[in-house]
Amino acid sequence: MIDWTDAFDNSSYVPGSDGLPDLWAARAQAYREAVLAEGVAELGLAYGPGARNRFDLFRPASGPAHGLVVFVHGGYWQWMDRSLFSHLAEGARSQGWAVAMPSYSLAPEARVSRIVREVASAIATAAEHVAGPVRIAGHSAGGHLVSRMACADTPLPAAVAARLARVLSISGIHDLRPLLLTEMNAALHLDAGEAEAESPALHAPRVGLPVRFHVGAKERPELLRQTRLIAEAWGLKGGDVADAYLPGEDHFSIVEGLSDAASGLVRALLD
Repeated sequence: MIDWTDAFDNSSYVPGSDGLPDLWAARAQAYREAVLAEGVAELGLAYGPGARNRFDLFRPASGPAHGLVVFVHGGYWQWMDRSLFSHLAEGARSQGWAVAMPSYSLAPEARVSRIVREVASAIATAAEHVAGPVRIAGHSAGGHLVSRMACADTPLPAAVAARLARVLSISGIHDLRPLLLTEMNAALHLDAGEAEAESPALHAPRVGLPVRFHVGAKERPELLRQTRLIAEAWGLKGGDVADAYLPGEDHFSIVEGLSDAASGLVRALLD
């Protein structure tokens, strides 16, 4: 019998992962200070009424942006915020893209369905600040959230959905139904109806939208399965999808590639 709580337990299987939030926070703060010194950062922009309905926007060092990248953080819809991940903007920003990083309300205050709609509002509001195509990436729970934006029944406004040019889900959770059997559901409060309604793998993909699913080859088997599941499901439904299993990467190391313009993640997002 599957222990679903263990299946989704990423931290226990990555030595030293308990120290990562402090490390990320220090790197992110240093990055924000550097971009603020360049005069091209706008912090704490509002996209809704909630305390966490804010995003940071990092523009290229010079010239107009090619378009907008939005990165949505993870944390199983319960933990973390944008302040830990600012440095991950550098890969796209150094290639001439503006990068927005939103926070969103967390469980148990907010249900997953509400978080989905908040992220849609964050992307739509950020898109008002930057012209051109919109590309979105998310990690872990953020991978779920950006995949949900790529569904045929996307919660994005039609005008913003029309600008969506690429979606990159990194280590995403695409079928929420197994979470009903985990301890974390005490905070998520998922029921069968919501789990089904907010599972991207159970929806049709948006036609003509390139979507890429990347996961670390060293991740938990359930994360590998979640990536295979949606890549196969959406491929069968006519989606423009590709999946990649990155050698040597675990659930936490994989996302660091967004800080490096030469990385496979940044190429998958921007090329």
